[in-house]
Amino acid sequence: MNKPFHELRRQQFLTEVFYLDEMDRFRRMFGEFADELASADTNAEGASLLHQSLSSDHYEKLSLRYTAGEPIEQLRSELTGVIEAYERYQVALSNFEEEKDTAVFFFREVGHYSRLMQLTGLTYLLHRRDLLPRLAKLVDTNFYGTDALVEELFDYELSDRVDTEQMYHPEPYQHLVHAMYRDKDAQATEDIQLYVRAWYPAMKHAPWHDGHLRMRGTEGDYFGYWAFEAGAVAYLLDLDDSAITHMVYPKDLVAWARANKHLSEEKNDDDTQQGRCEAGQPCPREGFWFTPAQVGSRRVFKAGEVMPSVGGDYGATIWQWDQDQRTTNS
Repeated sequence: MNKPFHELRRQQFLTEVFYLDEMDRFRRMFGEFADELASADTNAEGASLLHQSLSSDHYEKLSLRYTAGEPIEQLRSELTGVIEAYERYQVALSNFEEEKDTAVFFFREVGHYSRLMQLTGLTYLLHRRDLLPRLAKLVDTNFYGTDALVEELFDYELSDRVDTEQMYHPEPYQHLVHAMYRDKDAQATEDIQLYVRAWYPAMKHAPWHDGHLRMRGTEGDYFGYWAFEAGAVAYLLDLDDSAITHMVYPKDLVAWARANKHLSEEKNDDDTQQGRCEAGQPCPREGFWFTPAQVGSRRVFKAGEVMPSVGGDYGATIWQWDQDQRTTNS
């Protein structure tokens, strides 16, 4: 028997009615944005702004699903789509600014910086280190070697990173840098304790801060408050995190990462994970799929059926497994 929503959710602010409405909104919005991007009236600036919104919304959707208590295994494949959305934003932003590989996260803005940290944390905790080079490419043109924490975290997987003492946001991020240089595990754990306590207050200028206070029924902009990077540091340092109980610390995700270390050694193939499928490839799993490239695209495919391209200017057609497999979404 399935547990009730309030027992599954990972943070107490989220209600089932808000979650279901938000998931439906994301589905509709992705289609609407795809239509706008395909419109001949959309100029370079407009396309850049649309892709900026889309990339942020893809992350927020993943974060909301984690907050709602969705299985971690499903989020592992979905992370690819988040990175792809930011890559499309980088292309659009670079076209608008007429520069190559313009950074999509601006380190001086804590909202941007925190999102980069969250994504970096997820690549380690979900065993998707294969995505780290792509994540680094989203910022390196403008910010390579300019922030100590970014360089330290990237250095666990990527070569040729740079040592620096510079930090854009010492409060709260210096605590994580300190943790990675401690001689004793107990000191490193205390640094992470200090970090998770300081994290949310330090985010007061981020646009999503206090989003739970703006929730009214199905209205609001809350998608969960998660310091995924703190969990990644605890995981990478193999620390005992039993005493870390702060709400923003993703303890069950750290436990999952430890229990599934073998996934780091396996080739990541999103088709075999059955969460996404490119046009022209055989459908890996029978059921409802949809593509952000076309509004109203949700339909049933049979296993082995070739996934079609919908055309347009959105880019390659990527079909995504619909987590809601009901016959109707009403």
